[in-house]
Amino acid sequence: MTTNLARPAALLSGADMSHTRAEDGVPALTMSDGPNGLAMNLPDWSGKVPATCFPAPAALAATWDVDLVAEVAAAIGREARAAGADVLLGPSINIKRSPLGGRGFEYYSEDPFLTGRIGAAFVDGVQSAGVGACVKHFAVNSQETDRMRVSAEVSERALREIYLAAFEHVVAHAAPAMIMASYNRVNGTYVTQDRRILTDILRGEWGFDGAVVSDWGAVDDRVAALRAGLDLEMPGPGEGSLRRILAAVEDDELDASVVVEAADRLRRVATTWGARPASTPDHEEHHRLAVNAAAASVVLLSNDGVLPLAPTGGQIAVIGQLARTPHIQGGGSASAAPTRVDTPLDGLRAVLERPVGFAAGYSTDPALQESLVDEAVRVARGSDVAVVFLGPGEGSESEGYDRASLELPAAQLDLLARIREVNERTVVVLVNGGIVLTAPWSDGVAALVEGWLPGQGGGAAIAQVLTGAVNPSGRLAETIPLRLSDTPAFASFPGHGGRVFHGEGIFVGYRGYDLAEREVAFPFGHGLSYTQFAYEDVLVIDDGAQSGDPVIEFTVRNVGAVAGAEVWQVYVRPEPLTEDRPVRTLAAFGKVHLEPGASARIRSTVASRDFARWDERRDGWVVDDGTYALDIGASSRDIRTETTVRRVASGPRTVLDGRSTLREWLTDPSVGTSLVHVAQDADPSGATAGFLANPTILTMIGDLPIERLFDDPSTALGPDLLSRALQHATVHEEQNDGL
Repeated sequence: MTTNLARPAALLSGADMSHTRAEDGVPALTMSDGPNGLAMNLPDWSGKVPATCFPAPAALAATWDVDLVAEVAAAIGREARAAGADVLLGPSINIKRSPLGGRGFEYYSEDPFLTGRIGAAFVDGVQSAGVGACVKHFAVNSQETDRMRVSAEVSERALREIYLAAFEHVVAHAAPAMIMASYNRVNGTYVTQDRRILTDILRGEWGFDGAVVSDWGAVDDRVAALRAGLDLEMPGPGEGSLRRILAAVEDDELDASVVVEAADRLRRVATTWGARPASTPDHEEHHRLAVNAAAASVVLLSNDGVLPLAPTGGQIAVIGQLARTPHIQGGGSASAAPTRVDTPLDGLRAVLERPVGFAAGYSTDPALQESLVDEAVRVARGSDVAVVFLGPGEGSESEGYDRASLELPAAQLDLLARIREVNERTVVVLVNGGIVLTAPWSDGVAALVEGWLPGQGGGAAIAQVLTGAVNPSGRLAETIPLRLSDTPAFASFPGHGGRVFHGEGIFVGYRGYDLAEREVAFPFGHGLSYTQFAYEDVLVIDDGAQSGDPVIEFTVRNVGAVAGAEVWQVYVRPEPLTEDRPVRTLAAFGKVHLEPGASARIRSTVASRDFARWDERRDGWVVDDGTYALDIGASSRDIRTETTVRRVASGPRTVLDGRSTLREWLTDPSVGTSLVHVAQDADPSGATAGFLANPTILTMIGDLPIERLFDDPSTALGPDLLSRALQHATVHEEQNDGL
């Protein structure tokens, strides 16, 4: 038996760091990182293959433009195919639970819906170029601290609504070639060995038919991982794993069919994506795309009218070493070797017909700091506008470690204070992957621009936005808080003792700030423009009573003087709000480009799933009966108009028994009525039915297990009452179903 299994079992381990094995007519796969540009190592590992470095994923998400993301991903796919890569290890779609996460630059958002939409677009783009996409890191991998073994302790509801939702969306809408299982544990079990996550949910519930690969070195027990549904262990060579697999089959610890099925999945991936014809990418065209993508990602956070910069006039002071030596990407396995790099300083000098002065302003050498600040103050004092580039800098954001702070370096803040003393028309451009705190200093600047880690075209892109050649249209994909201590995960990130408790549950990101009614510096979805937009005439076209998916229409109008793009956002808000639901959740969005005075009629569908919550007791998605507002606006806290729709209760029935509480029985939409009905029959006096219908009683003893109320089998109101109520409810439902 094991002799026949040797070849299929050999497919289940890599050949080396970046290749799978070629066995029995199955081509080897070459895999490479690259969520913001191909990150393939040269054959001698002396460097990386030159590739277009696009904006970091955090910046791509800030475009809120799925078509643009797909275009960028297709370009990355073409370069990957040209270099001989068959599978791209990306996108990374983990949720930004805390802004301290060291890999936040590589992840899209704090919101699972936005993450899923952007992630699906990226997968579609890569795979349109003939390269398979490997979505990572599955699952609940939101920190670098102790990432090889930390156990993410998370409720089933938070798991489903927050941490698995984006993966589910990508699987359903983009069919990725592979999924990468992460290093960490979830509720005590390594993800690589978690059958419920890798098989029951991923394959059984979602229908994923691709291959599951481990993160590099993530497998703790190869046989247990294979049994759980992990097909490919990386890196190789995996001779030890091969021997363990064959021995487990020989000893009847592992069924041979498990090996064959895993090998078949890898065979399908290899024959679909392996050994395809190479393409010849146009690096100049890709650079132009990198510039366009970076420009679309720039978020104008605040502006008192100083921007856009006029093309002519007095001197513009450009302050900050990051303007001359830009930080374009984060560190770690995802970093690319750019084909060229545009600098903001060169970009501004190229488009402005006015003097542009420069001063470095800061350095990593403290001995130089005072003289650099003095020079910067001199340049800023004699200028019409001072544009100051600030950011954490190289090495501050990377795979392998989390951030120590959200603050800008002290030397940079000191520099900014000195510049503001001599030039009130000071513009700050932030260069960062994860967000940085902007309070309280941002109140004293004339404009604040979030430039992200913009990739190799970022310098030209930022110059275009600052001068108005491009009207900024980026929007925040994560909230910027006033303080680190305001963040929902502050009390438990990054955990201790090998565990991190996700005590905030589903209230991640803007959900948490809204729940706590906390003020923030800049809310989720925020971003300004050089024009203004109005929202008008919202209508419900289809209430979803038949289709399940409501359809609404509304008008967006450019009421300003210049062309621009607006990101419209639709949020679901339960009415009335209950303590276990977020105030609002993103359910639809889009980007519309409008000339001055022009308008567009937007039609948007809100999926029925976006009204649902995961009910742990009922073990499924549940829609509560009632009214839901559809809030339409320009950010999670800038709602311009709204409408409402009604939803009828749906989802699996609650499994009720004697240990269920009185409240659970009475609030069940079918059983509650039946319980009162049966109680009336059993006690004609009406006392029992009146007792059950009394809202004061429910308030006082609603959490009491119901068997304690009806525990005397000698009376008509004994335990039999409960079984009769369940039977009555079942008959009533069957009669209604037959109508």
